[in-house]
Amino acid sequence: MAVRKVYVNLDAGEQKKKAFLSINPFGQVPIYEDGGIKQFESRAIIRCMAHEYGKKGEELIYWDAKEQAIVANWIDVEDHWFEPPAMKLIFEMVIKPKNGLAPDQGVVVEAEAKLGHVLDVYERQLSKFKYLASDKFTIVDVIHLPNLQSLMGMPAKKLIESRPRVRAWCSEILARPSWAKVLEMKHKAQAYAAS
Repeated sequence: MAVRKVYVNLDAGEQKKKAFLSINPFGQVPIYEDGGIKQFESRAIIRCMAHEYGKKGEELIYWDAKEQAIVANWIDVEDHWFEPPAMKLIFEMVIKPKNGLAPDQGVVVEAEAKLGHVLDVYERQLSKFKYLASDKFTIVDVIHLPNLQSLMGMPAKKLIESRPRVRAWCSEILARPSWAKVLEMKHKAQAYAAS
């Protein structure tokens, strides 16, 4: 699959300009164009790419409706249960300090408790399967990668490391070569933005 990456300087507000807003009316990244399809929600983009470009035997989705329903359920779990407290922690512990602001410890404690509950559910789920939705690596695991990467670089990693199955799952998916390529692209984008 040939990909053309377009870097958007968020600090300069490029995502709020008319050309960008014609693709994503909310003025946020990512966006994805493929043929006549324009998408701007990351989970929708991942689903589309998994359906369109999945290689036989390496699909990130299931073609069977019942199996895919389980994957869809865990995508919603990530969206509604995992990401909100994870993003609160990342905002408080990474973004605020980068901007010279102190974390709100009350928010941190509350978010850690909520994320801990979610990870307890994950620990039980991972006692049944190697990955969250099944014994097969799927888009459910993929969508967790960015937040897991961030969480593992901050004190909140204790929430992951204290749960053996979650720790093993996290270590395994973060070590995937495809994720290393994503991180490489991220570093290039950051270098571009800094220039």
